[in-house]
Amino acid sequence: MTQNDIAVSLKELTKKFGDFTAVDKVTLDVRKGEIFGFLGPNGAGKSTTIRMLSGLLKPSGGAGTVAGLDVVNQTEMIKPHIGYMSQKFSLYEDLTVEENIDFYAGIYRIARQKKAQRREWVLQMADLQQHRHALTSTLASGWKQRLALGCAVLHEPPIIFLDEPTSGVDPLSRRGFWNLIYELADSGVTVFVTTHYMEEAEYCDRLGLIYRGALIAVGTPGELKTKYMHEEVIDVGCERPQEAMEMLTELAEVKEAALFGKGLHLVVDDAATAVLAIRTALQEHNFETYRVEKIRPSLEDVFVSLIESHDRKQRPQQEVSQ
Repeated sequence: MTQNDIAVSLKELTKKFGDFTAVDKVTLDVRKGEIFGFLGPNGAGKSTTIRMLSGLLKPSGGAGTVAGLDVVNQTEMIKPHIGYMSQKFSLYEDLTVEENIDFYAGIYRIARQKKAQRREWVLQMADLQQHRHALTSTLASGWKQRLALGCAVLHEPPIIFLDEPTSGVDPLSRRGFWNLIYELADSGVTVFVTTHYMEEAEYCDRLGLIYRGALIAVGTPGELKTKYMHEEVIDVGCERPQEAMEMLTELAEVKEAALFGKGLHLVVDDAATAVLAIRTALQEHNFETYRVEKIRPSLEDVFVSLIESHDRKQRPQQEVSQ
């Protein structure tokens, strides 16, 4: 990847609030035209990173560029080159859909002769033609998110930052929203999106997994499931899964266990040996069992495994420091 191919670059980017480190020396390059997903639990540092890259927060350390511009010293120059959509709906509820678009066209200083064309493009792209005169407050959440995305790309930025864009949106609307993201990426726009939805992460070209401010893995969804997951995963379906999990974590063959839907996912070194031990333990403890089988790891399995590994490495350091 050459410098000309990079849309966003972070070099040990850090943000501290007093003694608390929200973003811890994150290093990362995002290619032009890529859909890059920042995946992590709430409080992991996703939004703080986005705000630094958008020029809304000043980094405490490290460096970064967006569209070739410095995130510390050129924040005002960055803003015309990006679109930003926050996780909280940020448009004006007492304006109509059309009025919101016109308002943002003014903020982005879109030329008068081009404003009507861009308004119609947003309405068509977001499929909002039939709602153009509706008050924004009356729209369902899925339509509001479409409008927010349309306003964020109204000025045709080459890079857009989407911070938890589908939080609180139903699954069908979420899928429709992602279709819009695909269309933007196909046109060459770089999309940097934060999410904590595992199924959304599968839609991204590449992912960065962030936990407690640290970037713990980067790769395509497929790479993360193979490169970072050396253990095997066993899917268990049984009655009283919470109780079963507490019992199965005591087995020497089981490294990690987590509830997964109505069942369990167990991380083991050797599935063939572990399956026998798990079946035997469930039978001895009188759990009715529906299935015990090796499966391909999901992204959630990978993420849980990486978090557990990260925490295990941190504990000895904390004990030494204490």
